[in-house]
Amino acid sequence: MARRKTVGIRDVAREAQVSVTTVSHILNNVSYARASEETRQRVRDTAARLGYGPNRMARSLRLQRSEMIGLLSEDIATTPHAGRILLGAQETAREAGLTLVLINTTQSATDTERDVEALLRQQVDGVLYATMYHRVVEVPEGLGSVPTVLIDAQDVRGKVSSVVPDEAAGAAAAVQELIDHGHRRIGFITNTDDVPATHGRLAGYRASLEGAGVPFDSSLVVARVSETEGGYEAALAVLRSSPRPTALFCYNDRMAMGAYRAAAELGLRVPDDLSIVGFDNQEIVAEGLYPSLTTVALPHYEMGRWAMKRLIAMLGTDGEDAPPVEHVVLPCPLIRRESVAVARAIG
Repeated sequence: MARRKTVGIRDVAREAQVSVTTVSHILNNVSYARASEETRQRVRDTAARLGYGPNRMARSLRLQRSEMIGLLSEDIATTPHAGRILLGAQETAREAGLTLVLINTTQSATDTERDVEALLRQQVDGVLYATMYHRVVEVPEGLGSVPTVLIDAQDVRGKVSSVVPDEAAGAAAAVQELIDHGHRRIGFITNTDDVPATHGRLAGYRASLEGAGVPFDSSLVVARVSETEGGYEAALAVLRSSPRPTALFCYNDRMAMGAYRAAAELGLRVPDDLSIVGFDNQEIVAEGLYPSLTTVALPHYEMGRWAMKRLIAMLGTDGEDAPPVEHVVLPCPLIRRESVAVARAIG
């Protein structure tokens, strides 16, 4: 059997009727390449037809980079949150000709250190470190040797760039939606964890009430574990108060699911007797509830994309050339569905 002839860059250049340099620039996505879109497409089509791909190893050696980015995912790969973060980061990496390497770690410091070492052994050019939920973290010591950006977390020392959701503004939008529908007695089913998300969402709740001239009532704020059962327990406690709230803002969609159960046990219909708004936009929950849940979306895709763009800007820089540390807060849009209605008087 005759051996298949190896296709080289000169073959592509000859077939596409351009220079070798032009082929190299186009296939390696060199930003300053001077070529029309028609020429770029012709080169790509010719390379695909001939079965040619640039020698990644040779390019990596020339640039002294592996062209791989590590994503250290703290448990998010096992949650509904992961997909959009991964998609935002991966699409952005692909646009830059980079490959994303994922390692799922845990909140254990020992596991994290081991997994950081595993990523560094892959000679990654930089690391995105995404945590399970918005909180302040100690950045693993090993990440000091490579450019690093945090996703949904803040560096306790403030020395690592990060991107987080605007918890307060998202919560304020949720409560404002209820206020706009005439609700004034609004309960808040919240989380027990001492994390930025807990404090930010409470601040947003209070800000919207204050803006509407509604006095804050601490008896309407009940904290439980941020799962369905906790939401059920907290909602029962709030809904048994007198006068009963006409609306609930829930820390997340799982707690909102528990609030639906509590409402049903008390003979309350959503949204006729009780309006409910959640947070997170976990679609399998929000769209699966009946009626579907109005909620606030976390900007997972946008966080993944911003973090990757920031990391790419850091690659190949050093000292005075390195971009300054930046901490970005991204908006959380309100997703309207069917769980909010105009407030009705309680007889």
